[in-house]
Amino acid sequence: MAVPVRLPARTAGKHDQGSGPGRPRALLVGGGLGLALCAIAVLHLGMGSSGVGVADVLAVVFGGGDAHTEDILVGARLPRTVTGLVVGIAVGVSGVLVQGATRNPLAAPDTLGVNAGAYFAVVLVAYTGLDLGPLPSGAAAFVGGLLAIGLVYLLSSGGVLTPGRVLLAGATVALAGTAAAEFLQMLDVEATRGLFFWGNGTLMQSGLERPLTTGAIVLVVACAAPLLARPLDLLALGDETASAMGVRVDRIRPAAFLVAVLLSATAVSLAGPIGFIGLIAPVMIRALGIRAHALLIPLSALLACAVLLGADAAAQVVVPPSAVYTSEIPVGVVTALIGGPVFMLLARRISTGDADTGAAVAVSGRRRGPAYAVVLGIGLAVLAVAMVVSLRLGDVEIGYDRIIAALTGTTDPVVESIVSYRLPRIMVAALAGACLAVAGSAVQAVVRNPLAEPGLIGVTAGASFGAVLIIAVIPSAPAITLPLAAGVGGILMLLLVVAIARGPRRGGGRAGLDPTRVVLVGLGAAATSMALVNIMVVSSQMNISAALSWLAGSTYGRDYDALGWLAVPAVVAILLVVAARPVNLLALGDELPRALGLELSRARLLVLGAGALLAAGTAAAVGAVGFVGLVAPHLARRLVGNNGARMIPMAAVLGAVLVVASDAIGRTLLAPTEIPVGIVTALLGAPYLVWLLRRTKPDGSM
Repeated sequence: MAVPVRLPARTAGKHDQGSGPGRPRALLVGGGLGLALCAIAVLHLGMGSSGVGVADVLAVVFGGGDAHTEDILVGARLPRTVTGLVVGIAVGVSGVLVQGATRNPLAAPDTLGVNAGAYFAVVLVAYTGLDLGPLPSGAAAFVGGLLAIGLVYLLSSGGVLTPGRVLLAGATVALAGTAAAEFLQMLDVEATRGLFFWGNGTLMQSGLERPLTTGAIVLVVACAAPLLARPLDLLALGDETASAMGVRVDRIRPAAFLVAVLLSATAVSLAGPIGFIGLIAPVMIRALGIRAHALLIPLSALLACAVLLGADAAAQVVVPPSAVYTSEIPVGVVTALIGGPVFMLLARRISTGDADTGAAVAVSGRRRGPAYAVVLGIGLAVLAVAMVVSLRLGDVEIGYDRIIAALTGTTDPVVESIVSYRLPRIMVAALAGACLAVAGSAVQAVVRNPLAEPGLIGVTAGASFGAVLIIAVIPSAPAITLPLAAGVGGILMLLLVVAIARGPRRGGGRAGLDPTRVVLVGLGAAATSMALVNIMVVSSQMNISAALSWLAGSTYGRDYDALGWLAVPAVVAILLVVAARPVNLLALGDELPRALGLELSRARLLVLGAGALLAAGTAAAVGAVGFVGLVAPHLARRLVGNNGARMIPMAAVLGAVLVVASDAIGRTLLAPTEIPVGIVTALLGAPYLVWLLRRTKPDGSM
C-alpha cells in the first residue's frame, strides 16, 4: 500500500539519524515534551468531582496526604491517567508506523479504518454477551482491525494507487464499521449499554487492572517498533531505492502494519476508538525537524500522551465530572475537535494524486439499453410498490385490501389510524431521498468526483451542527428556525470546504480544485462538526438517545409538517433539473465550459449552494442520512447516462426508493424497536461504495 506524497528529501540524511546538530534538537524536544507530560499528568490527576485537587495529589506524591485522598487517587484518578499514557503510547507509535509504511502524512489507524474495525469487533463481542476480559477482548479488536486494513488494501489495490484513493477506501471502511457497530448496539441495547461513550473514546476505568495489563502488552509490542526504524527511513526514499539498499519491502511494510494494528487495537479495547492523535503527533514532531524514525517513534509517543491527557483534562473543564456518567464529554470527541482542523490543513497541502484528472473514480457514459422513458417509468413503478409495501409493514402488519379501504375512508378506525401515521413518514422518506439524490448529483458535478456525496464533504455534518445549535441554545425557538439553521450550517460548511480544498496557488496562477482533496477536507470538516455536536449534546444535557436517533437520520414521528420543511429543497431540486445544461458543463472540467460561454465561478457557486441547501434542508427534516447522494446518482448514470436532464430525475427516483425501502427495513427488522434510516442506508451504501472502488480500473474508468 505504498502511497508516495511530497515529504522532505532529508528523510535519511545525516541529521535525521540522530548525529550532529540533529541530536541536540532531539534532546531539547524530548526534554521539553517530558517536562510538559509530567506537568499535564499531575494536572490530570488533580481533576475530578471529589474535591481532591493538584495540591492534594502533590502532597500524596511527596509522602503526605490522608487516606481519603490516597483512595481516590489509586481508585479513580490513577487508572484514568495510566490509561491515557498507555493509549497515548499505542496510538503515537502506531501512527508513526502507518505513516512511514504508506509515506502519507494523512494516514493513521483511524483514517485507514483500523479503529472502526476494532470497535466493531468489540461491540460484536459485547452483543454476544461474552465477558472475555482484557486480553481476549484485545485479541478480538486486533482481528477486527486487521480485517479492516486488509479490506482497505483490497479496495485501493484495484486501481490507481494514489493517496486520495487509499484514504477514501479507509473512510469507506470506517463508515461501514461504525454503522455496523451502531446497528448491533440497537439490536441489543442492554448488552451494549454504555458503549456510546466508550465508542467515542473515554479514559475512565474502574481500577488499575485493565490499564496495567494492557500497558504491559503495549510496551512489549512498542519495543518492536525501533527495529523497523532504519528500514522505514530507507523506505521513505521509494520502494526501488529501499530495495536496492537491501530492504525487504515486501516484509517491512506488512510488519509495520501488523505492529501498528496490534497497538491500535489494544488501545481501542481499553479506551474505545480515539481518533486523530496518531495522525497529528508524528506530523507535529516532523514539523520540528525530526524525521528519523529512531527519534520519531519515542517523541511521537510522548507527544501523543501529552495531547491525549490534555484533551481529557480539557473535556473535564468544559463539563466538570459529576455522579452522572453521561454528563461527561468523551475524550475522543475533543481529539476529533483538535484533529479535524489539522487533517483539513494537511489535506490542503498534500498532493492526492488526482489533481486535474477530473475524478478519483470515473464512470462510463451512457450504455445501450431501454429508452429513458421506459427506465424512468420502471423506477416510478418500483417507488410506488415500495411505498405500498412500506404501508403494510411495521410492528402491526395490515393487508393490502385494508390499506385500500383505509385510503378510501371505508375501514375501521384502528387501521385508518395506522395508515394515517405511516403515510406521511413514507412521503417524507420519499421526498427526502429524492432531495438527497439531487444534492449528490449537484455536488458531484461541481467537484467532478462520484464519491463527493454531501455527507462525505461535510455538508450534512454542518447542517447537523446548525440544527443542534438551535436545539441546545434556544430550545423554545419556533420550529421554522430548525431547517433555517440547518440550511445555513450546511451552506457555510460547504463554502469552507471548497475554499480550503482549492489548495495553495501555484506559480501565481489559480488554485485548482482537486476533486479528491474536496472529499478529504470534507471528512475533516465533518469530524470537527460532529465533535462540536457531541459536545453540545452532552453539555446541554440533551436526551442522548433522541439526539443520536436524529443524528443517525430518522423518519420516526414525521408528519405532514415535515413535508413543509422539504418544500424549499424540492423546489431547488426542480430548478436544478431545469438548469441541467450548466450542471452538465461543470462536470467537463474548467476549459471547455469557459469556451462555451459559461461563467464558471458563478455557476459553481450556484450549483454548490443549491446542493448544500438540498442536503441541509433534508437534514433538518430527517436528520443525517448518508450515502443516498452517492449511490443514487451513480446508479442513475449507469442507467440513463450523464445528461443531467435525464440523470437528475432518475437519481431522484432511485434516492426515493432507497430511503423508503430503508425506512421500511428499519421499522420492520426489530419491530417495535426502530432502526434509524441513516444506519440502514449506511449499511446498504457502504458495500456499494466498496464495490464502486473495487471496480475502478487502473485508468480511472469502470
